[in-house]
Amino acid sequence: MTVLKTSMRNFLAHKGRMALSAVAVLLSVAFVCGTLVFTDTMNTTFDKLFAATAADVTVSPKSAADVDDTPETGKPESLPASVVGQVEKADGVKSAEGVVSSMAVTVVDSHNKNMGSETGAPTFAGNWTRNDLRSMEITSGHAPRGPTEVMVDADTAEKHHLKLGDELRTIAVTGDIKAKISGIASFTVTNPGAAVVYLDTATAQQKLLGGPDLFTHIAITAEPGVNDTELKSGVATALGDPATYKLQTQDEAAAASKDSMGSFLDVMKYAMLGFAGIAFLVGIFLIVNTFSMLVAQRTREIGLMRAIGSSRKQVNRSVLVEAVLLGVVGSILGVGAGIGLAVGLMKLMGAMGMELSTKDLTIAWTTPVIGLVLGVVVTVLAAYVPARRAGKVSPMAALRDAGTPADAKSGWIRAGIGLVLTVGGGAALWATTQAEKASEGSLFLGLGVVLTLIGFIVIGPLLAGIVVRALSVVVLRMFGPVGRLAERNALRNPRRTGATGAALMIGLALVACLSVVGSSMVASATDELDKSVGADFIVQSSTPGQLIVPQAAKALESAPGIEHITHYKVVSAKLTAPDGSTEDEGVVAADPTYKDDLRRTTVSGDLADAYGEDAMSVGDAYATRHKIKVGDEMTVAFKGGETAKLKVAAITSDETNVDKGAMYTHTRTAEKYVPADKMPQNMIMFGKAQDGKEKEAYAALKSSLAEYPQYKVQNQADFKQDLKDQIGQLLNIVYGLLALAIIVAVLGVVNTLALSVVERTREIGLMRAIGLSRRQLRRMIRLESVVIALFGALLGLGLGMGWGTSAQKLLALEGLGVLEIPWPTILTVFVASAFVGLFAALVPAFRAGRMNVLNAIATDG
Repeated sequence: MTVLKTSMRNFLAHKGRMALSAVAVLLSVAFVCGTLVFTDTMNTTFDKLFAATAADVTVSPKSAADVDDTPETGKPESLPASVVGQVEKADGVKSAEGVVSSMAVTVVDSHNKNMGSETGAPTFAGNWTRNDLRSMEITSGHAPRGPTEVMVDADTAEKHHLKLGDELRTIAVTGDIKAKISGIASFTVTNPGAAVVYLDTATAQQKLLGGPDLFTHIAITAEPGVNDTELKSGVATALGDPATYKLQTQDEAAAASKDSMGSFLDVMKYAMLGFAGIAFLVGIFLIVNTFSMLVAQRTREIGLMRAIGSSRKQVNRSVLVEAVLLGVVGSILGVGAGIGLAVGLMKLMGAMGMELSTKDLTIAWTTPVIGLVLGVVVTVLAAYVPARRAGKVSPMAALRDAGTPADAKSGWIRAGIGLVLTVGGGAALWATTQAEKASEGSLFLGLGVVLTLIGFIVIGPLLAGIVVRALSVVVLRMFGPVGRLAERNALRNPRRTGATGAALMIGLALVACLSVVGSSMVASATDELDKSVGADFIVQSSTPGQLIVPQAAKALESAPGIEHITHYKVVSAKLTAPDGSTEDEGVVAADPTYKDDLRRTTVSGDLADAYGEDAMSVGDAYATRHKIKVGDEMTVAFKGGETAKLKVAAITSDETNVDKGAMYTHTRTAEKYVPADKMPQNMIMFGKAQDGKEKEAYAALKSSLAEYPQYKVQNQADFKQDLKDQIGQLLNIVYGLLALAIIVAVLGVVNTLALSVVERTREIGLMRAIGLSRRQLRRMIRLESVVIALFGALLGLGLGMGWGTSAQKLLALEGLGVLEIPWPTILTVFVASAFVGLFAALVPAFRAGRMNVLNAIATDG
């Protein structure tokens, strides 16, 4: 009880000094809890949606995917309408209805604006059925009654200001469907952002599936008292051959949809938790520094406690109890802040187009428990070393001056361990650069990153003495005596300076590493494009996975000023090599002009011959694996078509990043063995302008696709900029998440300075008494902060560039061989660190300047 009372008294006495450490715990716990609540809420939203939209039992073609996706042909797999009659006769069936559903569509308004989501959510088109009433209700107008009517979901109508009577055009592979809005339907569950349009059944069958009497699946409702498993069994008996159709109960269909979405949510969840872990790691340094300085400042007090009978264990326990209190307070506040953060993320996603309702806000009981346990455990672990140090204070310390740091000089043992770890990490990074396979190199890279990071943290005090002196010559000496005082203050306790700088170092090391990797990826891809791509123009969908519809392809071919247009299709096939082994692969069916649009190096043979009759090429990795040489014969079983015997006319080099491992054949060869209705649509198309007509051809291509806003025409400069922007956006998201760790590191600098000012109260009073002005005092503290921040930045940026350079060597094994150091970014971050130091010193410097000189001199520590 005495220990608890002492801990409570000390905690409340130093609550101002504990505040910033509590904020660090709060931020880290908030990020963890916010991530868990946000992802759990997304799971709940999708679970409700999938459960609501799935019928009691669904019958679909055996070859259909578990979830809707864009098929190669642009038309979903379908089954005959006659199956509906078979199903209706099954035991336990109350009703069965044919459903048409496709994601291979684009919907535009009368102004040719794409109605699809900008967040990557799909656009669905289909027929309105009774099964849709499970998740939607018509709130305005009526369902479509003919080919000139369409119904749209209320979220899309609201977002794009659509109303009854407005015209929409649905673009599908079989043609365009122009219809006026006859109705608006609202979701009764949360719609995460998909755009949905409904056509009448006959139009949906003809335009989305390519013919009448076809459905993508059948939605079956059970009779009262019949469960889904019994219904599924009865339907299976009625259908007979189980190899033809796939049957799923409501739970099975919802689970299949959830599995597909769950992988994306898991990646996002664990990525965000990873950044939360970085913030926790940075927070540890803040907490260690806080308790180390509090213990140092209370040396005399602890000595008196020891003198009057307190044992080492009691003193140790007292400090740890303070840490528990700090962890509990910070964690409780963090859990609340995390829920607020999750709501904020939901609102942000809503502004971007992904609707998430707060009605679905999901707070599992494990979330606050994880937040509390994690916050308290991390805080106690961080305070353990200072607590042990407190327990070692002898009773004689009561006779010495308080505030004298117990660890003013880093031990040689620590320095030795740090050097060993750093050298070992450096050797692992060097081994990364010498690896011949990316898989083995990644292991060395991971080991090198961990060892060098720990090594730099351990060796921090030794580096502080060297680096701070070097920085001081450049940054501080120009400020005269005030600068020298700032330098000596930063060097007074190298361990403290090292820990404070290490907190900033971690975040900036990751920033530097990712900057090097991102810049190198862009530079490598740009270099590859310059060397390999001969086409002037590249045409593809702005929505990932969407194919180019035939009418858009035809419009491209009619554009003036074009020398040639190249079609590029990927046909799924089962390949049998001469050695008898079989593999599922995609064979690129392209026009012969593609060999000029993409310059590929051949290991043997002539690529032009691969576009001959019944010929193909293979990549050299595949050829080596199966001992294939030019002239050998491949057995190619095309999906949806016949089996062909194709001669290997060329073997291409896989030392490339564009179309690596691709196998080529002539479009006509594929068309010979694959029926027209099974032939895939163009994934991408290429164009070459007539000599001297590049600008005219560029404008003509854009004009030819004016009716199809889902596609973009890019010249090589556009394509490079698009690639740069995509990587830049990804890096910006990562930098935004790393900002949390950097904010915690800044709090560490603030806390270190604030506690340092308290520790040096008498010294500050004496300096003021002998003539140091308030302005000079504040400048001294600001300069100390700046040099500590620059110390952390220098270590972090240097370490990060080392990691990034090593990582780029692994990328080189995958074809990204150009190393580019983004010096503007590196220098900007370094200079910004100085401003971070200035900002962190504002409050401590202001408080130091307001000290009463006489009271400061009279203080006891």
